[in-house]
Amino acid sequence: MVLTGAGRGFCAGQDLSDRAVEPGSQGVDLGDSVEKNYAPLVLALRALPMPVICAVNGVAAGAGANLALACDIVLAAKSASFVEVFCKLGLIPDTGGTYFLPRLVGGARAMGMAMLGEKLTAEKAESWGLIWKCVADEDLIAETQALARHFSTAPTKGLAFTKQALYASPSNTLQQQLTLECGMMSELGNSDDYREGVAAFMAKRAPAFKGQ
Repeated sequence: MVLTGAGRGFCAGQDLSDRAVEPGSQGVDLGDSVEKNYAPLVLALRALPMPVICAVNGVAAGAGANLALACDIVLAAKSASFVEVFCKLGLIPDTGGTYFLPRLVGGARAMGMAMLGEKLTAEKAESWGLIWKCVADEDLIAETQALARHFSTAPTKGLAFTKQALYASPSNTLQQQLTLECGMMSELGNSDDYREGVAAFMAKRAPAFKGQ
């Protein structure tokens, strides 16, 4: 699955004119929007049994930045940027921002991004480990398509289990993670894809995986 923006940017964040709140007026329940819309979207992306590629083609701001970070592999054009603008509105990084940031870049950088709201270039995002790769603007589409084609011929069940195991790791003890790995390897070792992978390796040919 590929997720990208349809315009000049990836996502400019919330349309503030849609929820403008004048001083002294009645507030809006932003938590309700997060609970009903953004949270289920993030959980759905993480639960998909396939790689999710995000191609960030411009600015990714606010919830848009964190939506990108919810994906499995993030490519960004050199002109793209990431900005956690919530602090400038008296809010917190939602859409999983408070979860993803410290896990991807560490506590100090996460705190700086969340509390200063400074724009982070795609190149720096790559060097910090926030994203997988920064590419030239003119190469973003081709790089994304090449990655999608690669995954389309890969052993999809093994990739799905890899995704599941890596996302389970932060909340598991070492013993729990080893147990998880044992169970997954038992199932994958009995798969047609594993047999095909070994046969292709021995025959020095390209494998033909079926996802089984």
